[in-house]
Amino acid sequence: MPGKSVEVLTAGRAGIPALGDGQDAGPQAGTERLLAQVLAGVVGIEQVPADSHFFNDLGADSLVMAQFCARVRKRADLPAVSMKDIYRHPTLRSLAAALATTAPTTAPAPVRAAPVPAPAQTPPGAGAAAGAGAAAGTRRYIVCGTWQFLFFLGYSALAALVAAEGCAWISAGSGPAGLYLRSVLFAGAGFLGLCAVPVVAKWTLIGRWRPGEFPLWGPAYVRFWVVKTLIRTSPLRLFAGSPLYVLYLRALGARIGKGVTILSRTIPVCTDLLTVKEGTVIRKDVLLSCYRAHAGLIQTGPVTLGSNVLVSEHTVLDIGTSMGDGAQLGHASCLHTGQRVPAGERWHGSPAQPAEVDYRTVGPAPCPTVRRAFYGVVQLLTLLGVYLPLAMGGVSIVLAGVPQLHALRTAQPAAFTSPAFYADALTASLVLFFGSLLAGLLLVGTVPRLLNRAIKPGKVYPLYGFHYGIQRTIALMTNRKLFTTLFGDSSGIVHYLRYLGYHLSGIEQTGSNFGTEVQHENPYMSSVGTGTMVADGLSLMNADFSSTSFRVSRTSIGPRNFLGNRIAYPSRGRTGDNCLLATKVMVPIDGPVREGVGLLGSPSFEIPRTVMRDNKFHHLHSGDRLRRRLAAKNRHNAATAGLYLLARWIHFFVVTLIALGAAGLYPVLGAPAIALAGVLTLAFTVVHFALIERAATRFRAQKPLYCSIYEPSFWRHERFWKMASAHYIQLFDGTPFKNVIWRLLGARIGKRVFDDGCFFPERTLVSVGDDSTLNAGTVIQCHSQEDGAFKSDRSTLGSGCTLGVGAFVHYGVTIGDGALLAPDSFLMKGEEIPPHAPWGGNPAREMPPTTTPRQDRPEHSPAPAAPAHDTN
Repeated sequence: MPGKSVEVLTAGRAGIPALGDGQDAGPQAGTERLLAQVLAGVVGIEQVPADSHFFNDLGADSLVMAQFCARVRKRADLPAVSMKDIYRHPTLRSLAAALATTAPTTAPAPVRAAPVPAPAQTPPGAGAAAGAGAAAGTRRYIVCGTWQFLFFLGYSALAALVAAEGCAWISAGSGPAGLYLRSVLFAGAGFLGLCAVPVVAKWTLIGRWRPGEFPLWGPAYVRFWVVKTLIRTSPLRLFAGSPLYVLYLRALGARIGKGVTILSRTIPVCTDLLTVKEGTVIRKDVLLSCYRAHAGLIQTGPVTLGSNVLVSEHTVLDIGTSMGDGAQLGHASCLHTGQRVPAGERWHGSPAQPAEVDYRTVGPAPCPTVRRAFYGVVQLLTLLGVYLPLAMGGVSIVLAGVPQLHALRTAQPAAFTSPAFYADALTASLVLFFGSLLAGLLLVGTVPRLLNRAIKPGKVYPLYGFHYGIQRTIALMTNRKLFTTLFGDSSGIVHYLRYLGYHLSGIEQTGSNFGTEVQHENPYMSSVGTGTMVADGLSLMNADFSSTSFRVSRTSIGPRNFLGNRIAYPSRGRTGDNCLLATKVMVPIDGPVREGVGLLGSPSFEIPRTVMRDNKFHHLHSGDRLRRRLAAKNRHNAATAGLYLLARWIHFFVVTLIALGAAGLYPVLGAPAIALAGVLTLAFTVVHFALIERAATRFRAQKPLYCSIYEPSFWRHERFWKMASAHYIQLFDGTPFKNVIWRLLGARIGKRVFDDGCFFPERTLVSVGDDSTLNAGTVIQCHSQEDGAFKSDRSTLGSGCTLGVGAFVHYGVTIGDGALLAPDSFLMKGEEIPPHAPWGGNPAREMPPTTTPRQDRPEHSPAPAAPAHDTN
């Protein structure tokens, strides 16, 4: 803050001469003076000493320095400065010297990288044409939404009708044997049907995908959206890491060789454009769709992976990328459009660049084709013969065997006016909701612990065998979003993670040790040191994979660390005590162990561990003050957890009533009763959680905050996070209805915004202009927590902006009209992107404003009205 900076400078830097005080500043004196003028205006002081450290001496932080960079970029008499320059050269003298001897920060992207297209600019005098285009776009927008709603209505009604008839048919079976046999037959037919529908729809509506582009909201987009929705909702996405998953992609048109292992659950949509050769491994949380949205268009393009390629966790592969035989891409990395990793090379970073690190950590093991086939068959038979029949038959037995439930299910429409009906429904929903919650909590703490006895740390096991199945089951059972949401952002999360198997001995309770999103591959191989705090989105990479084998290793995070958002931490992570790992940082796995420093970016570089501004609240983090405030925070968080469960139970109760009403009306109305129930359930879900979320903020817009985590204003913000359910919003990705929901939740969303899977943790602090394009996996996060300090501010996107796949936008950000943020970029807090400027990287900086040529036609030929496809 300006006042604090003045105090620090006058008290701590007295006697150090500023620029212009008669000392020889060297050949870069002119640049130093100009930079000093800009910085003085930002921090609110008269003079800035040339050798003052931006963070340690002047008390600035990354938000202040981002504003400094933005002002420098607006001056024609100064070279552009990025935040990476600031961290590497943290004094005016060193910064001016670096700018005088190095290339400007707007240099082209790393070797072999082709820049992403810049957004088209509107020519002068085109206002009337633009208005007509907007009107036509609005008509397409509305018509598209209508077709999408009709598709949802018809498909959900058909699915509900089949399910209702199936349950009735199963219930009519005689004896346990009859019930089981009918359950097996119906479950098998239903599963195969759900798997076949996306394949049939893809080949019928699209044919074979080819590189090209088509406009949003038109007929071509409707076909694309239907196919994408069916593919992404297929039950086979749950089989990621299985040979069945590979067979499913081949059925959709992907060219996948032998011995390929794909662990990511994000199913590619334009599958004909995906080529993966034999022996390749694609780890989890990889965004690989073979399409992207850009400036009002869906663009499709190839992704080609050679043989024995390794694509690590938390990576993004944009269209038009490829990797040669034996190539590697490190974790937290990205290939931008046009990037090609040569055979045998190792790359990492965003955008990726050559590296010397070997990301292959586990040797091969015998894994013949027959082993893969046998594993897939066993998985399928277990699902069809055990899990689905037990689930469906169990539901039928409970409904038929419990008198109250049977009475509810067979109630006539006249019973809906009886108080006894609602009393029975209330009791049944209470028992089912809280009973299943307690049963699930017991299950995740016992069964995986017993299964883990079969896994030995450090031992290499072949894929697709008994031990592989055990490890996948442990990961599936212990990564339950419901429980991390319930206990996260409170003292309860430490006890829950210990219950799962985390090694947290001696940990200091802060009330915010972990957020609501923590995942792992094996909780018994996870260790976190004392005094460490973790924000959200931590993924502990306990297991390493090759195309034929896997190994489980301990992943340890040192003491007194702070981890930001969206961090994948590998088992070989080279960080020790007292480190700050910034948001989306690529944790290094080579070199010395980093201690007492911060790490930022991909590839990462060192920054200060902390800044003076964040030390403001340290007096609250020890002694009696901490004990009193922590006790008060625990009481507030306990009340929040109770409200969270109450809100979910009310939703479950009302949905139960809707289902019972549909069952009672089905003999009279038939299929329309099921369709009506589906619409009512979805509408109630939207309205219910919107009211709950707005009530958590007292029906007011959130305001920017700068406070300690031990202040009530932060506790209320934590309550908002917990009450703000996001699971239902994903159902509306790629539809006009998602913009309506964002507005209902308080976000300022312009007209015809395309949202393919963006997320706003703080809705009322976000503003998005007309015709903007938000790709899948993007986040606009208007807050930051560093140790015990919490900060939030507004972020604004202008009209016609594009956020690339997996991009992350921090708080206090302004993005100008028509600007572009490349895939997997991290736009730091306080940054300002000028209108129509292309930015990218982690951390993001300006990129060359060149345009990539069309992939399938001359550059100036008209765009096709539909996706290029072959229906033969």
